[in-house]
Amino acid sequence: MTDTRSSRRQRNAPTINDVARHAGVSPMTVSRVINGEQVVRPATKAKVDAAILALNYAPSAAARSLAGGDELRIGLLYSNPSSSYLSEFLVGSLDQASRSGVDLVVEKWDEQTSVKAVVDHLLRGRINGVILPPPLCDLEEMVEALQAANIPAVAVATGRAPGDLAAVSIDDWQAAYEMTRHLITLGHSRIGFIKGNPNQTASGKRFEGYLAALSEANLPVLDELIAQGYFTYRSGLDAAEQILSLLDPPTAIFASNDDMAAATVAIAHRSGLDVPGDLTVCGFDDTSLATTIWPELTTIRQPISAMSRAAVEVLVRLLKGRRGADMASEHLVLAHKLVRRQSDAAPRMRPRLGVR
Repeated sequence: MTDTRSSRRQRNAPTINDVARHAGVSPMTVSRVINGEQVVRPATKAKVDAAILALNYAPSAAARSLAGGDELRIGLLYSNPSSSYLSEFLVGSLDQASRSGVDLVVEKWDEQTSVKAVVDHLLRGRINGVILPPPLCDLEEMVEALQAANIPAVAVATGRAPGDLAAVSIDDWQAAYEMTRHLITLGHSRIGFIKGNPNQTASGKRFEGYLAALSEANLPVLDELIAQGYFTYRSGLDAAEQILSLLDPPTAIFASNDDMAAATVAIAHRSGLDVPGDLTVCGFDDTSLATTIWPELTTIRQPISAMSRAAVEVLVRLLKGRRGADMASEHLVLAHKLVRRQSDAAPRMRPRLGVR
C-alpha cells in the first residue's frame, strides 16, 4: 500500500531511503546521523553527509522527532501589526501547548527575511509543525515552502477555501453580514466601511458580507463611504478621517478590526462628534482593546484564543497521526458572536456637518 503521506512530498524529493542507498548504509544509520547520535563512525557519517548534500535532501522535522520519541516542537510564526490580537493568540496557543505537552517556539517574521531563510531556520531548530496566524496564513510562498520541506502547518483565521492546508477560522462573511444587518436594523442607511489589509483573505470575506447586507436591504454601495485600512490603528485614523470629512458623512462606520474601530472613535471625539449619539462605530475581533476605550465597542467576537488552541490541537493530532490521511485538509469553523456594548445606537435625526 502506498503511504498517503508520501503524496504530499514534492514529486521528485529524495527520501531517507534514497539517501541510504546512495551512501550504501541502512535507513536507520541515516536517521542516526540526522539526529546527531554519536554511535555512528566518522567515516560512515561522512558518507551519509555527502549523500544528503548530493541529493539535496531536507529531512522532515516531524518524522525525525516522532521516530525518535522526542517531545514535539511547534513553531508559531507571526507577523501581525495588532498587539491586542497577537496577545490573545499567544495566550491560547501557549495554554494548549502546555496542556498537550509540546514545546511552543515563537518566531517573528518580517518581509526583510526570505521565506527560505525562515524555513531553513525551522528545520535547524527541529520544529515539527507550524501555526500560521494572519497574515502568514495567506502567504502562498510561505505555505508552499513549508509543504516542500514536509513541515505540517495549520492556518488560523484565513478566508481561503478548504484545501491541502489544515485551518481554523470563523465565517468572516457571515459575521460581517450580521453586523451590517444589525446597523441597518438600528435605522442606519449610510454605513461606512473600513476594509482590512488586502494581503489577508479574511478582509475580502468581511467586505463581501458588508456588501451582501446592503444589497439585501436595497441600499446603494457608495464608494465614498468605503476606505482602505490595513488592520493598524494608524490606518484606521486615516480611513476614518477620510470618511468623516465628507459633507454628508455616514451615521455609522463598521471597521474590519477593533484597532481601526478604536481609531475611528478617536477621530470622532477629536471632531466633536458623540459616539454613539452622532456616530455609531463597530469593530471586529473583540480583543481587549474593545473594552479599554470609551465608549466600549460593539464588535464581532472572534474567539481568537480558542482558535489558536484549536490550531495547536489539530497540529498535534496531525503530527501524531491520530487521524487519517485527510487530516491535512481539516478545516474547523468556530462560532462567532455579535457583542453589543455602548458604541452603537439609532441614528440621530438631525443634519450633521462633515469634519473639515
